[in-house]
Amino acid sequence: MATAETSLDPSDPSGPFESGQTSAGRASEHIESFSYDDDISRKFAVATIVWGLIATIAGLVVALLLVLPKAFVGLEWLTFGRLRPLHTNAAIFAFAGNGIFAAIYYSTQRLCKARMWSDVLSRLHFWGWQLIIVAAAVTLPLGITQSREYAELEWPIDLAIAVVWLGFFGVNFFMTLIKRRERHLYVALWFYIATIVTVTVLHVFNNLVVPIAAFKSYSVYAGVQDAFMQWWYGHNAVAFFLTTPFLGLMYYFLPKAANRPVFSYKLSILHFWSLVFIYIWAGPHHLHYTALPEWASSLGMLFSVMLWMPSWGGMINGLLTLRGAWQKVAVDPVLKFFVVGVTFYGMSTFEGPMLSVKSVNALSHYTDWTIAHVHSGALGWNGMMTFGMLYWLAPRLFQTKLWSVKAATLHFWISTIGILMYIVPIYIAGLTQGLMWRAMDETGQLVYPDFVETISSIAPMWWLRVVGGALFVAGVVLMVVNYFMTWLSRPSTYEVPVYQAPRLAKQADYREPAEVSEAIKDAPMLEAAKKLDTWSRMGWHRRWERLPVRFTILVTLAVVIASLFEIIPTFLIRSNVPTIATVQPYTPLELAGRDIFVSEGCYNCHSQMIRPMVAETKRYGEYSKPGEFVYDHPFQWGSRRIGPDLAREGGKQSNLWHWLHLEDPQSVNEASVMPSYVHLLDTAIDFDKITDRVWAAHMLGAQYDEELTNAPEIARKQAELVAADIVSQGGPIKRGELMTYDTQAVALIAYLQRIGTDIFATPEADDSAETDGPAPGEVPEDVDAIPEVAAGQADPQSDATG
Repeated sequence: MATAETSLDPSDPSGPFESGQTSAGRASEHIESFSYDDDISRKFAVATIVWGLIATIAGLVVALLLVLPKAFVGLEWLTFGRLRPLHTNAAIFAFAGNGIFAAIYYSTQRLCKARMWSDVLSRLHFWGWQLIIVAAAVTLPLGITQSREYAELEWPIDLAIAVVWLGFFGVNFFMTLIKRRERHLYVALWFYIATIVTVTVLHVFNNLVVPIAAFKSYSVYAGVQDAFMQWWYGHNAVAFFLTTPFLGLMYYFLPKAANRPVFSYKLSILHFWSLVFIYIWAGPHHLHYTALPEWASSLGMLFSVMLWMPSWGGMINGLLTLRGAWQKVAVDPVLKFFVVGVTFYGMSTFEGPMLSVKSVNALSHYTDWTIAHVHSGALGWNGMMTFGMLYWLAPRLFQTKLWSVKAATLHFWISTIGILMYIVPIYIAGLTQGLMWRAMDETGQLVYPDFVETISSIAPMWWLRVVGGALFVAGVVLMVVNYFMTWLSRPSTYEVPVYQAPRLAKQADYREPAEVSEAIKDAPMLEAAKKLDTWSRMGWHRRWERLPVRFTILVTLAVVIASLFEIIPTFLIRSNVPTIATVQPYTPLELAGRDIFVSEGCYNCHSQMIRPMVAETKRYGEYSKPGEFVYDHPFQWGSRRIGPDLAREGGKQSNLWHWLHLEDPQSVNEASVMPSYVHLLDTAIDFDKITDRVWAAHMLGAQYDEELTNAPEIARKQAELVAADIVSQGGPIKRGELMTYDTQAVALIAYLQRIGTDIFATPEADDSAETDGPAPGEVPEDVDAIPEVAAGQADPQSDATG
């Protein structure tokens, strides 16, 4: 039952904040009756548990595939490259996504003293989001992907996300704010606003593509710009999907569980605005020592380091909210989950800025250290906060007691131990990888020139990760049982309490704080000090908190303006991507092969970026230049290395070696952890569809002539040349019913042989190629002009790669 009393503590989530109204004034207003829609919160809470179980099982399967690459005997839709995006999408958008929706629908109604604006939109949001998750679960294992981390889904699903996120969820949320009965916007609502606005901006601009089919498209950005956009999105998806909504969750549910007000209202303001403004700059630190311009990389590092302060502002505010209530933590599993969750948030937000420092990043990037950091935040921060919230909600949503508090406590300990058993070995593995990759002896040679040695050394750590992951999954199973048993004991009909509160007056009688407080009004102080005292009482911000539209506009401006400072120079200053005259568009067959590379998720294991470091250039060759990637839609720089870098793969191995490597990787290297891609040898190329790929590449800037009209014929000729080369080296003529030349493997080999070769071509070399042999990517008319083994190709059995 709402009352006309006022609370001057804006950190109190249970009380109104009507500093501009008197009790008598409110009593004279029209009183309205309303009830809350808890059914939508129940739906999202149950979906969170179901998808949480699926996401963690998928993660366990992916971890197993690293140590047992033949576990699924070559089934193409169950390879590591295809399942890893399924795991990450399930964890982020299915588990965490449904969790934040459950939190937002429950807390927003109570903070606004209003039912959600539209029950229809609430249901459309719920079912639309579940359908999107199902669509992702179907398409990703089928190899339908844009290959951009956390944004792999193809364009029809992206459109559906935009409609569901903004059209259903966003409209419903903001209309509820406008129709609220509580004047003040509590802190949690600020973070929800930032989440909805920023995720919309990120999603739209990151997913601008040119569609060529129902489930195939090309990013409008290329190479350096595409990498920049990807990590502008990727880093901030972590920020505004996995951080800000969970901070909002923390600000509502932690004080409720502890029955204590938030520690500091002013700290909430400071860390909210600094987080919103600074976070958006930090994405380029994911691209240190790549072809990204140095200024962008340094700017990203600078803001990442500054980000440490607002991040810890949230952690301090959360932990100190428990002041005077720590004795409850010993007996309440909900608080246990929250305390560990906030602690992991503090650890992750300390480690993140540290990893953004270039000297540290040089060691950690591409290694399992990054994987450990990500899971520390995902399992520790997002997972534990979600579990705590769900256990707090269960008795309230089902209107009965939690089935077993002991089981919830056991879940807490299993999960905590599981996280530690998971991340500690992976930290060790990451450090081991980084040190082995850069180790050189006294003569200046690599101590571990064979990449697979570094993989073999960390395999025991991967087994320990499997054990830790299995414990975490066991904890989720325990929660599923607890929730199911609690649901069974629910009443036959849920009680729906009716509340009453006055409607908000259109013109709020808001009184700004006095210009100068009485205490210092006549004190002998500088006028500037008196103004600072007035400003620090933040009456200006309390006014913003009463105006949701203005508040939303200010958040949008903070995000957009900060983004434009980086995006505009990256796209408009030509010197950021110096042109390389010898870099030419891919041939039609190479385009098809590149799409297969993308579809198989090869970027999940192989990078295509040689950093300007001695150890890397010794192992892989000349470091990568920004001008090499102008035709790469999307970029393929990768984010980790389970296999060697492929930036200079062209010409390193023979065509037959690649064929054998795809058929049975262990036949060319016993220690390889790569799964078999034998299905590429058994699947035909659809030459007719290559025309669409060529036209799309042409639309995005590739200069084609004859290729626009004769792409299938040109591709077929190049495929015959590659196949002839394989056969001349002892390879097969046919594969089942297929001739060697019309298999997908041949297209992929054509692409692999092209990667990183253009930079070494010269105009003179191009001229001579007319008589001596083909330039990279060029298809001669005469088959006999092709040398049997290209320069630099190695014996098929001598490879040392993974």
